[in-house]
Amino acid sequence: MSKSIAVLTLSLLLAAHDAPAQGHWTTSWYAAPQPAWDATFALPMNVPTHVDNATVRETVRLSAGGRCIRLVFSNRYGHEPVKLGAVRVGPDDDPRAARTLTFAGQPGAAILPGATVTSDPVALPVRPLSRLAVTTSLPAPTTVASFHWGAQQTMHIDGAPVGGRLFLNAVLVESAQPARTVVALGDSITDGNGSTPDADRRWPDILAQRLAPHGVAVANAGISGGRLARDGMGVSALARLEQDVLSQPGVTDVIVLLGINDIGWPGSPFAPGERSATLDELTAAYRQLVAASHVRGVRVTAGTLPPFEGALAGTPYAGHYSPAKERLRQQLNDWIRTAGVVDAVVDFDAVLRDPARPGRMRAAFDSGDHLHPGDAGYRAMAGAVDIGPLVH
Repeated sequence: MSKSIAVLTLSLLLAAHDAPAQGHWTTSWYAAPQPAWDATFALPMNVPTHVDNATVRETVRLSAGGRCIRLVFSNRYGHEPVKLGAVRVGPDDDPRAARTLTFAGQPGAAILPGATVTSDPVALPVRPLSRLAVTTSLPAPTTVASFHWGAQQTMHIDGAPVGGRLFLNAVLVESAQPARTVVALGDSITDGNGSTPDADRRWPDILAQRLAPHGVAVANAGISGGRLARDGMGVSALARLEQDVLSQPGVTDVIVLLGINDIGWPGSPFAPGERSATLDELTAAYRQLVAASHVRGVRVTAGTLPPFEGALAGTPYAGHYSPAKERLRQQLNDWIRTAGVVDAVVDFDAVLRDPARPGRMRAAFDSGDHLHPGDAGYRAMAGAVDIGPLVH
């Protein structure tokens, strides 16, 4: 061996010895992307369709803590690159502690169409359930083709309050020990519609509080208008399963609460000409979701669909509920409880229904629209989840 090669080999060995041990990454916060829609849809996007030289400030509450963090930005449904300028992240209550991120050593990045970008790790120790503020510069003209609708969360674009999320997709945390992530895959009930805005009172938030002492993270992959077997305000659960669930670092479990929009949308203002869903269609989708998850070693817990009698009555979106749709909900819930396809069941229906009128949500748990729970209902839902299998 030549002297130069020997010196190089020794240098590499010393560098490897001095390098910190490789840690374990997990998803501590998540917002599932949705494709933009046009003015013909029943609901407005509520975010600008274009921004130019804008600054976006978003607040997120983590589930698990760690010694380092990375941020992930997504342009999943975009057709042109999104240019990120300076990105800063730090504790929501201490702007002086904010750090500037880099991407492959550079101060910004371009998110290619359909892609994500992940920041370099930054040594910013974070506690479980702590809040971070993320400030992102979008220095070039930008078309908003990929975003997250609603979420009961306010961001600020150039200081103006706007509901929803833009390109921020995930916060990853690193810890010395192997970590676990539970993904909540659902629709607007999982996304928290009906809960107090900006208060982190969705049922996955409350579940995260229960799991935090055990070091288990919760990633909320709910999207408003999400459906199991058909596209809605986003692609179907089967179409987004890989990216939103199975690719999450540390994922061990998914809790699925989907189907109420598959049942309720046909014939309503959301899908006026669409044929009704069938039980076979819905159960086949559940079987496929379970099969794909099991291949990756991910356990599946299914939630029964909450009662929805009178859902959205008296609003421009009336038509979500009918007796025939209620019969299908009951049939699907019976299948979830008894078919033995999923690994576990959490009976949200039993928790939320009015004992005197089982097709309707208990008044104390109802946000007022008879479809989405309020804060108390979401607490009850989170409390119904058996966390034993999730922490062992």
